Amino acid sequence: MNSLLTFLLLSLATFAQEPKRVVILGDSLTAGYGIDPEDAYPALLQKKVEQAKLPFTIVNAGLSGDTTAGGLRRIDWILKQPLDVLVIELGGNDGLRGIPIGETRTNLQGIIERARKKYPEAKIVMAGMKMPANMGDYAVEFEKTFPEIAKKNDVALIPFLLEKVGGDPKLNQEDRIHPTIEGHKIVAETAWRTLGPLLRERSGTEKTDGKNLTVKRIKPENGTKERPHCFLLSLV
Repeated sequence: MNSLLTFLLLSLATFAQEPKRVVILGDSLTAGYGIDPEDAYPALLQKKVEQAKLPFTIVNAGLSGDTTAGGLRRIDWILKQPLDVLVIELGGNDGLRGIPIGETRTNLQGIIERARKKYPEAKIVMAGMKMPANMGDYAVEFEKTFPEIAKKNDVALIPFLLEKVGGDPKLNQEDRIHPTIEGHKIVAETAWRTLGPLLRERSGTEKTDGKNLTVKRIKPENGTKERPHCFLLSLV
């Protein structure tokens, strides 16, 4: 009886300590277009997680060229594996292509609703984006989309993921759209200002406004011990 109780307690303790999955659903920015994926901001976020000794695994689900419509089509595939946090980094390509803002809003709302239907306890984070000011009223309405969707659904918001990077030729590649390695370092810092406190609060080391993040470890094979690291999702 004592042996069984000990086994159960150890099993519960191990389960409680297992890292959980934070999935970043994004486009080329998340995928790390033009650079090594290990230098892209999701991998840099994982390093911050490890440095802070927090039990989380960042999953890079970035796909170059993706739009909110593409994300909506992909989300069911993404949700086949359990997740505890979904970070939505989509919309930039919608804006660059001049897709009607109403469509972008509908797609973002659809992604959130499907995620919550599948995993009601999962937390969701919205990454805000902006368009160049010379796009006029479209740029103004586009920028409003992300905080309004976040407020409507009570999800956490990264106000502008490309803060201090967007538009700076020194921090972007020749296309003036995709960040360089140095640019990604700043993007990671910007994202961490929102994610860091939430992750610490979930692990019981810091208080925030009540929005929590949890993630889940992908079990190592053959019973070997494995450090949390950044996983890349690929389409098949």
